[in-house]
Amino acid sequence: MPYMPVTESMFLLAETREQPMHVGGLQLFVPRAGQSGTELAEEIFETFQGCTDVRRLFRKRPASPASLFGYAAWSHDDEIDFDYHVRRAVLPRPGRIRELLRYVSLNHSALLDRTRPMWELHIVDGLEDGRVAIYTKIHHSLVDGVSALRLLENSLSTDPDDRNGTAWWDPRLVRRSRKPSSSGSRIPTLSAVTGLVGQAVGVAGQILGATPAAARVAWTAVTDDDFASPFVPAPRTMLDVSIGSARRFAAQQWPMERLRAIATTLDITLNDVIVAMCGGALRSYLIDRDDLPDTPLVAAIPVSMHTDDASEGNLVTAILANLATDQPDPERRLATVVASTRKAKQVIRGLSPLQALMFGAAAFAPLALAPVPGFVRYTPPQFNLIISNVPGPSEQLYWNGARLDGAYPVSIAMEGLALNITITTTADQVNFGLIGARKELPSLQRLLTHLDTALEELEKVAGIVG
Repeated sequence: MPYMPVTESMFLLAETREQPMHVGGLQLFVPRAGQSGTELAEEIFETFQGCTDVRRLFRKRPASPASLFGYAAWSHDDEIDFDYHVRRAVLPRPGRIRELLRYVSLNHSALLDRTRPMWELHIVDGLEDGRVAIYTKIHHSLVDGVSALRLLENSLSTDPDDRNGTAWWDPRLVRRSRKPSSSGSRIPTLSAVTGLVGQAVGVAGQILGATPAAARVAWTAVTDDDFASPFVPAPRTMLDVSIGSARRFAAQQWPMERLRAIATTLDITLNDVIVAMCGGALRSYLIDRDDLPDTPLVAAIPVSMHTDDASEGNLVTAILANLATDQPDPERRLATVVASTRKAKQVIRGLSPLQALMFGAAAFAPLALAPVPGFVRYTPPQFNLIISNVPGPSEQLYWNGARLDGAYPVSIAMEGLALNITITTTADQVNFGLIGARKELPSLQRLLTHLDTALEELEKVAGIVG
């Protein structure tokens, strides 16, 4: 049985009933000319159910039994129960986006079955506008957000006349992909290399090298106000509480050209605009709930370390960013966000790949203790939420002629982190997916309105007239 690296088993170890550890996605497709939504949904369902040749990633499940320290190996099922994994649903009338988001919210709250390969795919029609939705969930021990999005991209075509659409798990997609499949380890962490005797000395040298790196990070934290330090606690808010298992999902997209125009005019990155939008929206949301702290919220921002030869698995580090939620002026808030992210990236660039991964692991380390009773209540948070930006396809994509009209990430809310904001960029849209603890974050959809207001404020800062 294949060995399970710690970077994968930790997502299984961290999972509880209140803290499911699967990632997901919601894609919307416009039927091709002359095709109804019901016909498209049936075509997708029959194609996916009929694709019985399944790549190994989609046949993996944890090998039993688990030890006190979690799972140590993967097993692979020879047979897949497609009636279980591939599901068809029809929304109740009137079939608004509200009903679709409610469907995703309810299904994303449920744990995946560890006795089976840990994924589900839901094909949903009944939307009043005729579009068809595909909602997927897959355990984070199998893939991260970047890998999941690549799986989607590989199954689609840039040609609207292409009729070779197939299921995401079709092994032929790996062979035809421009990104080579990776059968070995690509993650330069201890879990990936300590079993290889020939590399032990090199790894030990990098571990020793982490000591001066930690010293540099600590010195930056002391001497540079722009750097959001992992050594300074974030303020406690309604986001940083123990959570239940129920989730609420909210999603919306904005035209890429609006955010690009701000970034170009102000000579900042698209990600800076996105983070500033989140900062402005969170400030307004917490004011609504009478819970805005005097000190600024801090966001953890995963940074992908994927290269062209890394198509699946988990390969990320993280930086911390000051969201400047204490600043009422949008221009000053943006300036603080930009300075903070630039300094954090500068620090990461000064580290070796292993050191960068260890820095990210250190930033996320407290999450491993969050399920311990009392930890969240009595331990100050290092950050208040996670904001992820996953770059998606840069071209318009189709499945058997059906146009991809939206790709919304559905991520993970955790103990002590009641909100997660993940963004996927596609050819001409920026797609926000918000997952939150249902009871602890009431009126989560209000954040979408506040995001829109924050974008308008940034356009005014850039001098862009709508």
